[in-house]
Amino acid sequence: MPRPWPGERTPGKDHDRPDSSGVPRIAKRKQENGEMASDQSFVDYVVDQLHSDLGASQKKMFGEYGLYSNGTFFGVICDNRLFIKPTPGGRAFIGEPVEAPAYAGAKPSFLIEDGVEDAEWLSELVRLTVAELPKPKKKKK
Repeated sequence: MPRPWPGERTPGKDHDRPDSSGVPRIAKRKQENGEMASDQSFVDYVVDQLHSDLGASQKKMFGEYGLYSNGTFFGVICDNRLFIKPTPGGRAFIGEPVEAPAYAGAKPSFLIEDGVEDAEWLSELVRLTVAELPKPKKKKK
């Protein structure tokens, strides 16, 4: 594999490792460049909007947040914006979804802006999305 040019990201290398302060380098770079990271309060609000039967949880990833429903990864929160993985059922439910990448180089996802405040609507969207996504694989011991 050829070596990357200086400043070019290499998957699985230093961009996601914490520096001496314990902050992942990619998150620190976002802070230094004036880019906004997501607020924990917004993440908590989104997770709280989802019905309890969805078993919603969040995990901090690269300075942003991954969203899970009963262990199934279904979306991310980046820069205080909610992105849901695209599925045919989600597309039919939304009607005409806004699609955008959560970050540079990411595949387009459904950008949920107005629906975040409607707990019923958001919970149904997540329910339909998760039903079409592959179930998480059991980890080997």
